[in-house]
Amino acid sequence: MTGSGVRISGNTLRLPGGAAVRFVRTLRLPGTGTHPLPPGLGEFPVRPVADYADRVPERWLARGGVMLPVYLREAMWLSFSGTTEPAALQVGVGKVCAVSGRPWSERLTRDPQNYVVLPRQPWLDGINSGAGTVRQFVAVPLGLGATVEGQVTGAEVWGGVQLRSFALRAELLAAWRRREQERMAARNSARAAGPPVGGYGAAMMPAAPGAAAPAAMGLGVGGSMRQEVYRDDRPLADWSEKPAGRVFVHLVTPPQWRHITGEAPPPSPVDRAAYTRAGLPWFDYYDADAEDLAPTDALQEVKPVGEWLGDDLDPWQDPSAGQVQPLKDAPGKPVTDGDW
Repeated sequence: MTGSGVRISGNTLRLPGGAAVRFVRTLRLPGTGTHPLPPGLGEFPVRPVADYADRVPERWLARGGVMLPVYLREAMWLSFSGTTEPAALQVGVGKVCAVSGRPWSERLTRDPQNYVVLPRQPWLDGINSGAGTVRQFVAVPLGLGATVEGQVTGAEVWGGVQLRSFALRAELLAAWRRREQERMAARNSARAAGPPVGGYGAAMMPAAPGAAAPAAMGLGVGGSMRQEVYRDDRPLADWSEKPAGRVFVHLVTPPQWRHITGEAPPPSPVDRAAYTRAGLPWFDYYDADAEDLAPTDALQEVKPVGEWLGDDLDPWQDPSAGQVQPLKDAPGKPVTDGDW
């Protein structure tokens, strides 16, 4: 099994080239309406599948990567805070691009754009639905046809989440590093250091051999929220043709997580009405200098998981106006790679 160049630092996946990805638990939104960004409720724990070779399916070992536990219909978002250098990151859900809706590609493409640009894109909460919105990532089992993969391709083979990062070409990255050093030197001489500015996720809350193979899980979609997926303002030729690193993220149910790892899974998701009553914040993020990507036909046609699993019986309670906060303009263990 070859190395992927990806390492785990705490629960953060660090891909070669400086890209950092965390999987964050969050509130599931209703299937109707467009909502502010719900904040994080703690990170999903992430573990290398190779550490549990005698307890995971052979196909997981063949694909390498990492695993994390999710409840049925639990929502998540991907945080890219901690990314240290410019990177183009492909995000696949069952090997369907979450940005373009096209099948997983070994190369970056611009028309349609099949990647997000880091650190400009601070997070991704779901598939690109255009007009400044995304449709929330929601966990569902394979076999129902409810995943993005099942709806776009007509089959559910891969499940999970796939990540691949591309760095700037060597000479452009060297020039970026020089400019960054000059910028930091000027900043440090101009003012004294202060506490970091809070961002999306700042309100995070702490949150045996021979056994049957764990059921495969994938991502479908839930409600809509206000979030832009930014268009790359660099020429496509600025990015390296070869990826710096990649990783396959397997999704496992909490009981299976306990069996495989011996660890207790995170508690079940927080009740939405209780969360809102507690007065915890929601977020609106707007970048006046960025251009939003238009949606693609494939992703516009994806239906919410409620079409398969039924309506959510937990009544929705909207946050009050005062709870919505405007943002911006208003070394670890190696991860193995495999065949996928």
